[in-house]
Amino acid sequence: MRRYGKHTDEDDIRTRPNRKGNRPRTNIRPKHEDAADGMVLTVDRGRLTCLVEDRIVMAMKARELGRKAAVVGDTVALVGDLSGKRDTLARIVRIADRSSVLRRTADDDDPYERVVVANADQLAIVTALADPEPRPRLIDRCLVAAYDGGLEPLLVLTKSDLASPDKLLELYGDLDIPFVVTSREELEQGAAADRVRAHLDGKVTAFVGHSGVGKTTLVNALVPEDRRRTTGHVNAVTGRGRHTTTSALALPLADSDGGWVVDTPGIRSFGLAHIDPTRVIHAFPDLEAGTEGCPRACSHDEQDCALDQWVADGHADPARLYSLRRLLSTRERREGD
Repeated sequence: MRRYGKHTDEDDIRTRPNRKGNRPRTNIRPKHEDAADGMVLTVDRGRLTCLVEDRIVMAMKARELGRKAAVVGDTVALVGDLSGKRDTLARIVRIADRSSVLRRTADDDDPYERVVVANADQLAIVTALADPEPRPRLIDRCLVAAYDGGLEPLLVLTKSDLASPDKLLELYGDLDIPFVVTSREELEQGAAADRVRAHLDGKVTAFVGHSGVGKTTLVNALVPEDRRRTTGHVNAVTGRGRHTTTSALALPLADSDGGWVVDTPGIRSFGLAHIDPTRVIHAFPDLEAGTEGCPRACSHDEQDCALDQWVADGHADPARLYSLRRLLSTRERREGD
């Protein structure tokens, strides 16, 4: 083996060859101190549409970010051509820390989680009262994902002209979730959008719901200057709608002070493999204090859970504990049950 003394000539040092022949490899990454901040509006096949000041800029992720991906709602730092002109491309070099994350998995056995949207303040769960029939288990799963990710939930119930909302609202009454009830006529005429808008002003709101519930119709009414794809229909045989939105897209809320609407693709399942029960309990402050006596790694739905005694002593409403456990048990139940 060749050895080197203290006084070696540079020509004697063996260097690792660069196969591409462009420039030597280095572990030193550029700091890009002059990078401009932007917000990711949508992602399509590796190209990210970003808002930089008042310009729409197309960008791609820098190689130094590795496998870290930017999603809709992310605050990013960009360099390169930021003019927003046609056929120009900027580069995303940093992704800021996220204040909230809405995540899902393909199913409850899938270890790979997918980030749907970042930095949203609330999650609007759009559900039809009929045509298609409401799926409470899917609503439960969306609620768990919202509580786990740090988003405030909002229920938007559509097609009240076909069925009463009373039964569904009774199911979620103990959770104190704000809600809006609309009819098909109100959706078409825009009156529903006015009532929903009262909950959105100054916030970033992600809209989720399975196809055919009127989600995209509502988004079109909230953002009339940026209408999304044509709305779909409900299959009379399966009771399911056709996917009309294929990618998440952030749109500025009309007549709002900083409000944003994030329309997401219609969902047919919402896996919760990534959920940590210790984070969901934070959405129940009246119960959280009672977990201090729980055993380590308590699921809050087992024999030794301290919440049972906490509620029995009158510190919280038993209905609230039932609601918490119903949500936490959604991973063990199919969405159609």
